Amino acid sequence: MTALITRNELAAAVKAGTVTVVDALGGEYYAKQHLPGAVPIVPGDVDGQAAALLPDRDALIVTYCSNPACPNSGQVADRLTALGYTNVRKYREGIQDWVEAGLPTESA
Repeated sequence: MTALITRNELAAAVKAGTVTVVDALGGEYYAKQHLPGAVPIVPGDVDGQAAALLPDRDALIVTYCSNPACPNSGQVADRLTALGYTNVRKYREGIQDWVEAGLPTESA
């Protein structure tokens, strides 16, 4: 099971530039709104895109999707761990929680 990260911990890491954020929703959801600097990787694309988008297997990587009911972030996190990434965490509450807290987002 992937370790979790809180909104406050994630916001601090984003601000400090010490995290790579992975949007597990992708597609039009990513285009409409995503966390600052997030890269889109959906569960079915992890094997094909991880090496190019996430070259440092020891970097802090945080996955997220829409909310706790969305399984994508856990699926992406589990696959990254299986591929040898050593510092993967999941922001379980997702972009819904981020937006409700008034934190900034980007759009494509």
